[in-house]
Amino acid sequence: MNFLKTISAVLMVFFIANISAQKKTDKFEKLQIDMFPKAKEGFKQVYIRLPIAKNEADLKVEFFVGLEKLLDCNKHFLMGKVTTQDLQGWGYNYYEVESNGETGGTLMGCPDQKKTKKFVSLQPEIVRYNSKLPLVFYVPKDLEVRYRILRPDAAMKKAVQK
Repeated sequence: MNFLKTISAVLMVFFIANISAQKKTDKFEKLQIDMFPKAKEGFKQVYIRLPIAKNEADLKVEFFVGLEKLLDCNKHFLMGKVTTQDLQGWGYNYYEVESNGETGGTLMGCPDQKKTKKFVSLQPEIVRYNSKLPLVFYVPKDLEVRYRILRPDAAMKKAVQK
């Protein structure tokens, strides 16, 4: 009798662990990017795969295309542009980046001439959150894409009247 109880308890623990592991893998939709074009010469295809989230309509994704460089104390930006393209026949978007890696910046005097490694990017863009579709980018091989999830503030605030 005790043997059956022990076996039942072990099976129950195994069953619960299996369900828990399955839920962790279900956080992502199955990724489909085969329909997107291959990267052109000198470019690479990168993507962002967003996890399934509650209230996805409330979330946004801010992405940055850039690279790390040794820079002085000035404010720097990467020169180039991001173009949204339509994946013909699918209704999906993808992003093409044009940049040769050149940077621009302010012209403040930097007294110590010290350079530090910083991520310098194109103007960031904000897009809607959708875990069902990957965000697909075609970027020059020396650039990378970084992102962050923007969440609304839970408390609504009132504007001040003058």
